[in-house]
Amino acid sequence: MSNGFFMRFFIVALVLLVVSDVTSAADSRPNIVLIMADDLGFSDLGCYGSEIETPNLDQLASRGLRFNQFYNTAKCHSSRICLLTGLYMYQAGNQQMDRGVTLAEALKPSGYHTMMVGKWHLDGQPTERGFDRYFGHLSGATNFFTGDDTFRLNGEPFDVPETGFYTTDAKTDYALKFLDEAKAEEKPFLLYLAYNAPHYPLHVKETDFRKYEGRYDAGWDRIRKQRYQKQQQLGILPKEIKLSPRPEEVSAWADLSDEQRHWESERMSAYAGMVDCLDQNIGRLLKRLNESGLSENTIVMFCSDNGACPFERTRGKEFRPWDPRSYWTYDVGWAHVGNTPFRWYKQNQHEGGISSPMIVSWPGLKTKPGSVTDQPAHLIDFMATCVDLADAEYPSSYGGRDITPVQGRSLKPVFAGGVREPHPWLYFQFSNNRAVRTGDLKAVSVKGRPWELYDLAVDRAELNDLAKNRPVDLKEMQNLWHQIAETTEQAPVNLRRPVGDAKNKKSKAKKKNGNAKTN
Repeated sequence: MSNGFFMRFFIVALVLLVVSDVTSAADSRPNIVLIMADDLGFSDLGCYGSEIETPNLDQLASRGLRFNQFYNTAKCHSSRICLLTGLYMYQAGNQQMDRGVTLAEALKPSGYHTMMVGKWHLDGQPTERGFDRYFGHLSGATNFFTGDDTFRLNGEPFDVPETGFYTTDAKTDYALKFLDEAKAEEKPFLLYLAYNAPHYPLHVKETDFRKYEGRYDAGWDRIRKQRYQKQQQLGILPKEIKLSPRPEEVSAWADLSDEQRHWESERMSAYAGMVDCLDQNIGRLLKRLNESGLSENTIVMFCSDNGACPFERTRGKEFRPWDPRSYWTYDVGWAHVGNTPFRWYKQNQHEGGISSPMIVSWPGLKTKPGSVTDQPAHLIDFMATCVDLADAEYPSSYGGRDITPVQGRSLKPVFAGGVREPHPWLYFQFSNNRAVRTGDLKAVSVKGRPWELYDLAVDRAELNDLAKNRPVDLKEMQNLWHQIAETTEQAPVNLRRPVGDAKNKKSKAKKKNGNAKTN
């Protein structure tokens, strides 16, 4: 045979070897499962202090890593934008996200099979933004038993069954189906699973409600103290953190009538049953990952989109919470429990609104099983983390659009047991609520009222306002917030107007810790 033949044979063999190495490297990259709960408070899981039974998430935490300073945006749709794009809300182009790419759009070109299940709450639909598979609803909230007309399956309208349907269960059913398909693809995959539980309405299956019936007769004052004590025992927060007081507008449990206590106990039982059901379904997902062998190379990350919700919007109170005609919510009394030990709630940029549980479990973790990290992180970090794990490239342009450089930073150094370079600042804004954090110093304004200043290293509960004692620091933080809002976030001018003056603060002093009607 000629030397030319051997040379061609050598080249072909070399090419096949290179292709084989690339395929092997791609196959070794981790599968990514990212789970987001909806309106789940900081303390609503057992591993974060709750009395609600969440054994599957607790087990995930016991063999993984928990964050105690993981931040969201205090609002549903803006948190989803941050998670999906690695950018702040307006920086990404708001609900259109036309200045950014989604996790699916970033990972799919590198060979990932991309799937989403659950609540979208943004423009368009997931199959138009890089996801190969999708089941869920495009709306921000839905009836758990009857759904709505925004349900989609792989881009097509989905008719919700007339009986036997419950959104939390159905979403897991399709997540399992998609996982089976992903395994057959023999490619690494991304599964973004966005449950709408425990967002109102408090629709709960009767069996889950009965499990908690009567447990909350003890009332919010006692339950909150018990959660705080459990947090101390778990080491989820430093022992020097104090428990914030009950808001002035919330009655002491002992001052409620028997009828009021019964109603409040019932609706918290409904909420607890929804969280329990959420955990049961995550257990189904984890079981499938284990049985299929996928868990050996899968990272699971769990978070929430905002703090507990204080909105009193109940109607259909005469119906039981497993009746689709009901529409129960809870309000400030139980939301304050959900955010133990912090102040304020969903929409507000105090710690109660923006602090999420965040659990990571992965065979590749180098941290001690069950450990807690106090390194601050944010939803915007998921994009950089997933790109890092997937060995993918974040694009500078996509579909003819220029893409904003990713704002978040990878959490991979934290997963490796190290200390990552922290954000120089973290920025928060929703409506007329705003905050900025640099190091341990945080400036925050609620509902357009005067700025407050806190040292989170010693005061995570935000009880000691340093604004008067450190006016220079406060002014620097205010200026920093406005600079970020204008140049980085590119927030509309009306959302960057100055906050209220001292008179405004004095006139609203009675609402110091929150108000359900305006929150």
